[in-house]
Amino acid sequence: MSETLSQTRSETLDARATLDRLWKPGCDFLGSEVAILGGAMSWVSERHLVSAISNAGGFGVIACGAMSPERLEEEIVATQAMTQRPFGVNLITMHPELDRLVDVCLAHNVSHIVLAGGVPNSVTIRKVRDGGARAIGFAPALALGKRLVRMGIEALVIEGSEAGGHVGPVSLTVLAQEILPHIRDVPVFVAGGLGRGDAVLSYLEQGAAGAQLGTLFAASEESIAHENFKKAFLRANARDAVTTVQLDELFPVIPVRGLSNEGGRRYARLQGEALQKFQSGELTKEEAQLSIEHYWAGALRRAVIEGDVETGSVMAGQSVGMVKEIRPVADILATLVQQAVDAIKQRETRIHASS
Repeated sequence: MSETLSQTRSETLDARATLDRLWKPGCDFLGSEVAILGGAMSWVSERHLVSAISNAGGFGVIACGAMSPERLEEEIVATQAMTQRPFGVNLITMHPELDRLVDVCLAHNVSHIVLAGGVPNSVTIRKVRDGGARAIGFAPALALGKRLVRMGIEALVIEGSEAGGHVGPVSLTVLAQEILPHIRDVPVFVAGGLGRGDAVLSYLEQGAAGAQLGTLFAASEESIAHENFKKAFLRANARDAVTTVQLDELFPVIPVRGLSNEGGRRYARLQGEALQKFQSGELTKEEAQLSIEHYWAGALRRAVIEGDVETGSVMAGQSVGMVKEIRPVADILATLVQQAVDAIKQRETRIHASS
C-alpha cells in the first residue's frame, strides 16, 4: 500500500513539474505562481476579485473601463492594500484620458498594463515600457500580433469569440492554430470559453504561455457581482451565452456575448433606433455608436451591481455552462491546476500501457 501511495505521489509531482515547465514563460512574465490571468470585466474585476486572484497565485487584472484617472488611482491603491503580489490594469485605448491613466498606473508601480479595446499606438507602448511596466496587447489575427510585437508589445492575449463581453468573430481553436505556431518571441496567453485545466493544458502544449479566464471568476465568492447575477450563471448552459447581431454592415458595432434576456432584445431595438437617427442625419456615426456603448455601460452595471438580470447585460462566456457552484477563487485555481495535472498523469499512463 505504501509503495502504491509513494508511486502515486511521485507521478503527481512529475505531472506538476511538467505543467510548471509548460507555463514557466507565462509565470516568469507575470510574476505569478500559475500562469492564469483574470479577465478584465467591468464592474466585476475590482479590488476584491483582483486581489483574491493574485493572492491565490494567479494574476488579477483591474478593469479600468470608463473610470476617471482619479477613480482608477483609488482602485489601484485599494488593491495594493489587499495584496502584495503583482497584478495588472486593463486600459481601453479609446479612453479620452488614456495618457493620464497610464501615468496613474506608472506612478503607483503597477507591474503590467493591458492595452485593450483597440490597437495601441507605439507612443503609448513606449510610455508604458519606459515607465517600468510590462505592456500586454490583444491580437485577433496573426498579422496584427506580429505588428504589435514589432511595436514593442511584450505579451499577447488571443481571445476567441467564445469569451464574454465584447468579442471578435474568430474562435479560440482557430486563433490558436493561426497564431501559436508563428509567434514565439513573446508570451501568448489564450482566452475564450476556457473552464477546465485540461483544456488550458492543451493550449500550453501548442505553445501558449498561459491562459486568461473571466466567467469562472465572475461567479466566485470574492466577486462583488450581485447574487442574482451569479445565480443566472448557475442556471445557464453554454448555448444561453449569445452574441448580439449587427443590423447593417455600414454601421459596425462590436458583438457582445451575454446571457439571452430582455436586455439583449432591447439592445437590438436600440441599435435599430440609432441606425435610423444616423441615416436621417440626426446623429453622426460616432454619436450613434457612442449611444450604443453607453447602453452597455449602464446595462452591465444594472446586472452586476443591482441584480437586474432581466433587462441588464449579463455578460458571460460560453464556459458559463461549466459554472456549477459559487466557489472561492483559490478553489477555482486549485481545481484548474489539478485538472491539468490529472490529464498529464492519464496521458503518461496510456503511454506506459501501450509500450
